[in-house]
Amino acid sequence: MRTICLIFGLLTLMVTSCKTPEARKPVNIKTGSFLDESITRNKKLSAKEESRILKIIEQDTIHDYKASDGGFWYYYHIRDTTSTVEFPKFGDHVSFSYQLNDLNDNVIYTKKELDTVSYTIDKEELFLGLREGLKLMKPGEIVTFLFPSYQAYGYYGDDNKIGTNIPLKAKVTLHTIERESTLKN
Repeated sequence: MRTICLIFGLLTLMVTSCKTPEARKPVNIKTGSFLDESITRNKKLSAKEESRILKIIEQDTIHDYKASDGGFWYYYHIRDTTSTVEFPKFGDHVSFSYQLNDLNDNVIYTKKELDTVSYTIDKEELFLGLREGLKLMKPGEIVTFLFPSYQAYGYYGDDNKIGTNIPLKAKVTLHTIERESTLKN
């Protein structure tokens, strides 16, 4: 009798515990909310920086600022309007020197600290604004660029002297351009 009860109990247990799996309801996660907040925050930051730069431009009656297609502003200290040399293009090798300041003209890096830089256009690491700014210069020209933080070192800074979301002023001297075609020969 005990054996029969045990067998009956085991059969009952097996029948009741073996039911078909039930579908689980999906977990609703609002993945877009973080991105939406980030976009809103970045738009506000960008507008604030642009407003600050435009105020600097408005107060500076000495220089003739130009707006770039890339979202930064610049003016020439020395401009070569007679040269037939083309602007640097992808793959061209340039040498230049520059100084970085914040928008209050506090020096962050001097020309001496940064030394002369050799750079192959769009093939090496360089912050976005400067990479695009060099393409607007001819040898011998000196240009000051005003970069919003997203065109400079952005959220991460440079892990040294440039912090998070710092707009920059860069005074750049382009020394030479070597065309990619001459480098291959």
